[in-house]
Amino acid sequence: MTSGIHHLTAITRKIQDNVDFYVGFLGLRLVKRTAGFEDAQQLHLFYGDGAATPGSLVTFLAWEDGSLGRVGHGAPSEISFAIDREAIGFWLTRALQCNVKMTGPTQEFGEPVLRLTDPDGIIVKLVGVDDYGDWVWWKDGGIARADAIRGIRGASILSEKADETAAFLERHTGFVVGAVEGASQRLVSESGQIIDVRNAGGFWTAAPGTGTIDHVAVRAKSQQAVDDLHKALQAENAGDINVHDRHYFYSLYVREPGGTLIEVATDDPGFTADETVEALGTGFFIPKHYKADHEALKVMLPQFGLPGEERVIYRDLPFVHRIHMPEDWDGSTLVLLHGSGANETAMLPLGRKVAPNAMLIGLRGRSTDEGSPRFFRRFSQTTFDQKEIASEVEAFVAFIEDIGPAYGVDPERLTFLGYSNGGNMLGATMQLRPDAIRKAVLLRSMNVLEERPVVDLSAVQILSISAIDDFYGPLAGELEDRLNVVGAQLTAKVLDANHGLGAEDEVIVRDWLQERTA
Repeated sequence: MTSGIHHLTAITRKIQDNVDFYVGFLGLRLVKRTAGFEDAQQLHLFYGDGAATPGSLVTFLAWEDGSLGRVGHGAPSEISFAIDREAIGFWLTRALQCNVKMTGPTQEFGEPVLRLTDPDGIIVKLVGVDDYGDWVWWKDGGIARADAIRGIRGASILSEKADETAAFLERHTGFVVGAVEGASQRLVSESGQIIDVRNAGGFWTAAPGTGTIDHVAVRAKSQQAVDDLHKALQAENAGDINVHDRHYFYSLYVREPGGTLIEVATDDPGFTADETVEALGTGFFIPKHYKADHEALKVMLPQFGLPGEERVIYRDLPFVHRIHMPEDWDGSTLVLLHGSGANETAMLPLGRKVAPNAMLIGLRGRSTDEGSPRFFRRFSQTTFDQKEIASEVEAFVAFIEDIGPAYGVDPERLTFLGYSNGGNMLGATMQLRPDAIRKAVLLRSMNVLEERPVVDLSAVQILSISAIDDFYGPLAGELEDRLNVVGAQLTAKVLDANHGLGAEDEVIVRDWLQERTA
């Protein structure tokens, strides 16, 4: 093993678009699917060559519909892949045919370079090289061996302290100073891979978010080498240093003087630690330190399809939403509305438990109150913004009308489930737009409307579950009374519980849904 780059990690906003670009367009192999090591509710995908060779890997953390980041000093700015010099023409033509944003080719450090832009706006350079070294062609990538990506060529780092950044990398990562071109100092490893440190004095600082590169990971010869480096960095007061066992490699994280996050990672045990080379990327790994229900965690992660596989094509609808499809869809749909401070994924695990074969659609409230998503603002624990309720109900009804043509939802097999603020939204919707909902589950809900609309809900079936040890428990009665008076077919349950949801809620909701399905 020689020194060089182990992998590069970036952040994507739309995982399906990301897969389509890196697998479908670039022809890389998806070699690993995991939950995030720091956040189990974050999908982490690894792409590489046919054998997940260290040095071929680019990885993405999925922040679905997350905030956009900003490229600036203190972070990497470009990913570069190595291709054969003669393949530049192939990729130029392919980018034009596939409508991928592109500039070039140009010459950089004597090498032909084609710059592409991925769906998140990250700059991906294809660099023509004479010799790359060991790599494994992925025959199912759709790209001929002669034109295929060999692996990572390198990365570019923007730094306000370019000289200090270069010296740090040379001192600790096995890279040595090479040529200078313009404002960029090239560092070269034993493997031939490079890091270009670009002087970005006077440029703005980087901001984390989607469309940015999080860190550069360089290769370490062994776990002992990582531990030795840890001691050396501590001795020179290099700042915060974190050491982790990442299951597939052992590594540490440190920031170089310019602020870029650098990881130092071992080759071993490698990506065949839990999958054979033939099966790489087919399983799903959740780090063992997460004690939560692993099946529930999986439901909260975004689904995607590889090229040729079935996938959900998301539509631009009034609410940010997440869809989770079961292995065997029975044609029913459950729309889930979260409580205060949660998001579109929060209710998906409950949804999958109570409706194992339903399409799940989780919504994110559009109102931000006290820094957290809600479906409408509150002025106090029991008073709410009436104008916003009315306007958000209209937007919600538009969403309901759109999901039929957008996702093939059968309105006759459509149920809504809302918890706390989400349940309050459903209660308000049924009173203001009685034609919109035919079946609803309200969990820990209350009435939020000051006026009392005269409506007919005789065709509506409702399950309401409140709790004794809950501030809102006694308030559920007013909403249930309103729904009863206008003819709703209401089933009301009171549990010896608090505002949180538990196993008893799951059983009651599942049984209620099954009875109505039958």
